[in-house]
Amino acid sequence: MRKILLGIFSMGLLACNQPQEPVAVLEKRIDSLENQLENSYKPGFGDFMGFIQTHHAKLWFAGQNENWELADFELHELEEAIDDIQEIHATREETQYIDMIIEPLEKVEEAVENKDKAAFTQSYQTLTNTCNQCHIAVDMEFIEIKIPDSPPFTNQIFTPKE
Repeated sequence: MRKILLGIFSMGLLACNQPQEPVAVLEKRIDSLENQLENSYKPGFGDFMGFIQTHHAKLWFAGQNENWELADFELHELEEAIDDIQEIHATREETQYIDMIIEPLEKVEEAVENKDKAAFTQSYQTLTNTCNQCHIAVDMEFIEIKIPDSPPFTNQIFTPKE
């Protein structure tokens, strides 16, 4: 037992004697990593808006088919995109207006939780109108959103499983 303890103690001393990188080298590595992080790909505002538009449409078909589990999923995708916009594009003027869709989103979420198709339809229309009000507020009224006529994807089933 004594030999084992002596061996462990000896390895610990040897580990402490290993040459350490100088502080200047570590600082240079940190600077390099920070630079890489700063210059890494970040989705543009329009990329996020395209993502939101897709999930907005999918949310509609999920709600109209009373697939409340899918509707809840799509709502959370929208909320994540809004959070990402607020984090990645915090300094953009458009980001300052995005909070205006929070309340309408919460109303849609309430309808989904209650599995209330009529409330869903009404709150979804309010959400869509609010998206357009936001576009007007940021001088992009030429981007007008509407309730979709057909599913954005033909390879997804929007009806709930039995």
